[in-house]
Amino acid sequence: MRRLSRLPLTLCFGLAVMVSLIAPMARAADRERVDAFLEVTGFDVALESIRLSADSAPQMLGIDADAFGSEWSRLVREVFETDLMLDMGAGILAQALSDDALEHASDFYASDLGQRLVAAENASHMEEDDAAKAEAGDAILNGLRGIDSPRVDLLARLNGASDVEDSSIKALQEVQIRFLMAAAGAGVIELQMEEPDLREAMRAQEPEMRASIKENALAGAAYTYQAFSDEEVLVYAKALEDPQMQEVYALMNAVQFEIMANRFEEVAQRLGTMQPSQDL
Repeated sequence: MRRLSRLPLTLCFGLAVMVSLIAPMARAADRERVDAFLEVTGFDVALESIRLSADSAPQMLGIDADAFGSEWSRLVREVFETDLMLDMGAGILAQALSDDALEHASDFYASDLGQRLVAAENASHMEEDDAAKAEAGDAILNGLRGIDSPRVDLLARLNGASDVEDSSIKALQEVQIRFLMAAAGAGVIELQMEEPDLREAMRAQEPEMRASIKENALAGAAYTYQAFSDEEVLVYAKALEDPQMQEVYALMNAVQFEIMANRFEEVAQRLGTMQPSQDL
């Protein structure tokens, strides 16, 4: 299932409301089927890759992770433990995801095309060299634009079907704000503004963020789906535009970033109890 890069999908704060609204509408999926669904869609890999987003945590706080020596690596392993995050995600989805929507999405991703897409997305999502990946994606995208290829519009349609721009901006802002507030509460940093002012400052940056995310998402899609034909990309875009798939995406995106925000808050709280390494 398509996902954005590390940290930078639906506003995380809306997750509880979304669960309460959707759950009564249709019979919720049982946990065993949800676990199978996570695997067939590749969402288990997406949750596992949240661990890689921890690389951006020190930068957001203006601290040096190396100052904590091996303690930082241990912290990341414990807080971003894969089974824990999978249990969190499966538990929420079992309550909120309707059985019909789960079956619809599972059928698509279990198909031959679906499994090839999942394999490509998993490989791209777990790619640790972001710089090389971004450079390759930009080169592919520029090449497509150079020949005025219709594939650029297809990739844009694909991204639009998964609400890349709007949901990414909201999620990125929410993760950052919750992380910063938790870090301030734990005494790791001292914020120079109150939360409402912080949110307003981030909103002021939205136009620039939107343009950047849109371009990065296009390059990312060009890289991830380079082995797929235009026809296959179109089939995928149409599949994602289906109302039931839209329901699934809204929930999956919200769950992914709620877990990310939750884990970043835990990192902030743990940092408040850690002391810089004496070996440095």
